[in-house]
Amino acid sequence: MAGRIRQADVDEVKARTNIADIIGERVALKSAGVGSLKGLCPFHDERSPSFNVRPQAGFYHCFGCGESGDVYSFLRAMDHVTFTEAVERLAGRIGLTLHYEDGGAAPEHTGRARLYAANAAAAEFFRAQLMTPEADIARRFLGQRGFDAGAAGHFGVGYAPKGWSGMHSALRAQGYTDEELSSAGLVSQGQRGVYDRFRGRVVWPIRDVTGQVIGFGARRLYDDDNGPKYLNTPETTIYKKAQVLYGLDLAKRDVSREHRVVVVEGYTDVMACHLAGITTAIATCGTAFGSDHITVLRRVMGDDSTAGEVVFTFDPDAAGQKAALRAFADAKRFNAQTYVATGPEGLDPCDLRLARGDGAVRALLETKVPMVEFVLDQRISGYDLASVEGRVGALRTAAPVVAELRDPLLQPEYVRVLARRLGMDTEDVRREVERAGRGGSRRDAAPGTPAAEPAADDGALRVTLATLPRTPEVGLERDALMGVLQFGHRMDATLVERALELPFRNAALDAVRVAVREAPGMQRPGWSADAVATVREPFRSLAAELLAGDFPALNDDAAVTSAGDLARRLVLRRFDREKAELLGAIQRVPAASEEGRTIRLRLRELDAQRQALVDEPS
Repeated sequence: MAGRIRQADVDEVKARTNIADIIGERVALKSAGVGSLKGLCPFHDERSPSFNVRPQAGFYHCFGCGESGDVYSFLRAMDHVTFTEAVERLAGRIGLTLHYEDGGAAPEHTGRARLYAANAAAAEFFRAQLMTPEADIARRFLGQRGFDAGAAGHFGVGYAPKGWSGMHSALRAQGYTDEELSSAGLVSQGQRGVYDRFRGRVVWPIRDVTGQVIGFGARRLYDDDNGPKYLNTPETTIYKKAQVLYGLDLAKRDVSREHRVVVVEGYTDVMACHLAGITTAIATCGTAFGSDHITVLRRVMGDDSTAGEVVFTFDPDAAGQKAALRAFADAKRFNAQTYVATGPEGLDPCDLRLARGDGAVRALLETKVPMVEFVLDQRISGYDLASVEGRVGALRTAAPVVAELRDPLLQPEYVRVLARRLGMDTEDVRREVERAGRGGSRRDAAPGTPAAEPAADDGALRVTLATLPRTPEVGLERDALMGVLQFGHRMDATLVERALELPFRNAALDAVRVAVREAPGMQRPGWSADAVATVREPFRSLAAELLAGDFPALNDDAAVTSAGDLARRLVLRRFDREKAELLGAIQRVPAASEEGRTIRLRLRELDAQRQALVDEPS
């Protein structure tokens, strides 16, 4: 029996594999100095890139969560494969034949590898079936939507035959067990035994960002099919619909290069967009667009600035408007600007391409409007703006939308936009937005007026960096905490302890201070993420922003130096506070008294300690 992979082969595979290519399939990487690349960490959710890759060393490290390792550990962590499977997968990419040592332990494999293989085999089966006479109905379905054989081949579209177990029999002949096929979501169990999950349908393979087939989406074709119009793979070990985006494997390179993504509503819309030249189009798979999708997209986009664009296409009907409001609730997680584009006469991209051609699909993006404007229009659309009562009601329901905007430059602009929409005085609108930001909109709403959306009300309660007071004292506390959270593992532990010893003046930052000070093992990888998790609500999101925020520095060493300087300033502030209190106290006691001598002694000690701290090397 074959044993473990020969060490020389393990070393050769690693030497011949560019770690940046492997990580770059999941994370948009940018140059970050000599020999270093940077992107958003795939191991934790962060707003600014702290994940560093050094291709020459074959090494990665996240300064936010502490994850690090080589190309094998990356694959093992991301895909939950064994060490042997990681080596075998990379060897297959470079075409290297591996050798196994006799007498050693048998190669270890996980069931996940078999699920990937089973899905790949099923995809090939469905593709072959599309060419059979029975699949004429599927070919006509595709043709009527403007997709020829070349388009079907590019997207891997196939056909699931009507029979009870055509695919099941084919894959059993290839050595797959019923348990494996069931675990992959390819078959179901009924009273008559095991049967194909997908039957009599046109089938789209759903791939992860690396291009591996992990599931399928299937559309009903026959009138006697009583199943749902669209049927997807159920949740499996490798298929999590809340994290999967159809077409991302094809779109990722252009998404990363252009920092733009177009979110459409269906498989045929993705196909239409790509064929029309919008190669950054993707779609969800049987579920609403949510926070996990955003996490995946941000990493692929390299979403670390406001230069990117996310364009949602929604139908103008009630369902589309509802989808837009759901997307808006999460859209602030993007750094990129978010927009909404609706097709003329309510046509989705597939129908628009059929009716008016590829140029019309490309022109769809030219009609995009900022998502906040779209949501504002939806909020006020049900009010009679010709009446005073209608304008006031519309203002009260729309103000929380503007209040949620974190950008201090955008908010006043949208105050003016909303004032123009409503035909009201800008100052009146500004006051209502400020009241909504303090949570007052719902309380002050007149009877009978619609309440604000729950998401907007909840957002007003969250404490974030944008909501902190803009004072020097708060700025010092904020920046020092950010420095400790991000670089505390390289800072002097005694200095950090002294800096965080006394309460902060800002209550929200003090809640974070307590959690950071009590967090054990600052040298331990991931300590800061654990500290954030222990911050009491509603201040946990603030702690997360401090950990993932942009700490201004030229490089890591400069950042550590700056963080140390900020910590010293906190200690010096403590000395200065105590000195001011003592100077006040000494005025109230006789100079020759014991208490007066004690105060003067303490003042000399404070001056000496302060000078010693100032003289310490940075």
